[in-house]
Amino acid sequence: MSDSILNENNQNKKPSHVAIIMDGNGRWAKMRGLPRYEGHKQGLKTLRKLLREVNNYEIDYLTLFSFSIDNWKRPKSETAKLMDLLRKFILNDLSELHKNNVRVRIIGSRENIPKSIINLIDSAEALTINNKGLYLQIAFNYSGRDEILNAVKNIGKSISVGIIDPVKINQEIFESYLFTSGVPDPDLIIRSGSEKRISNFLLWQLSYAEVYFEECLWPDFDKGNLDNAIKDFMERSRRYGNVISEIN
Repeated sequence: MSDSILNENNQNKKPSHVAIIMDGNGRWAKMRGLPRYEGHKQGLKTLRKLLREVNNYEIDYLTLFSFSIDNWKRPKSETAKLMDLLRKFILNDLSELHKNNVRVRIIGSRENIPKSIINLIDSAEALTINNKGLYLQIAFNYSGRDEILNAVKNIGKSISVGIIDPVKINQEIFESYLFTSGVPDPDLIIRSGSEKRISNFLLWQLSYAEVYFEECLWPDFDKGNLDNAIKDFMERSRRYGNVISEIN
């Protein structure tokens, strides 16, 4: 279905940047009487399939919400296994991503992250920094509010040493201090798992993003679900506060 979508007359409306909240792993496991970790493992398999399909959609940027700062409230055993999944993802999937010209960037706080994982993150970003294909941005240990506060603090430091004139601060300067500096805002955000909220994800960047809520749990998300989300996006009118004249 992806090919037919991109060949329609509204091809110019296709999303360049898609963000996804991959929700529902724990519920998927619970419904099957499995430990929550099994849901996260299955969710990683779903992600691998998605990354192999995404080139068919001509998406330039893909941002994934994989671990929230708020997730530290979960049992230590679960957060430890989530850290282990990120480690395995980098170790097992990085070579294929690099071969496919994917640039990898991990955004979020580095606090509470084991040093061994930080080293892997740094290595992954350094290895793929010159790749020109899909820009894969993974929000890990991330919070939208934390990102904005971090930007404000760093702008304050720049003001204190004379780098920035506070009178001249504008949107462009502010955005340069965000984790996502240099990356265009998402056109489309997809959330799986039937919940209808954005959960502290990209609070600044999602100002004009189209939102699509998918009923299926993330481990069950597939090409058909992505087709539906993109088709829905391409049928919408994006006005950015303007008015589109209707032709009678």
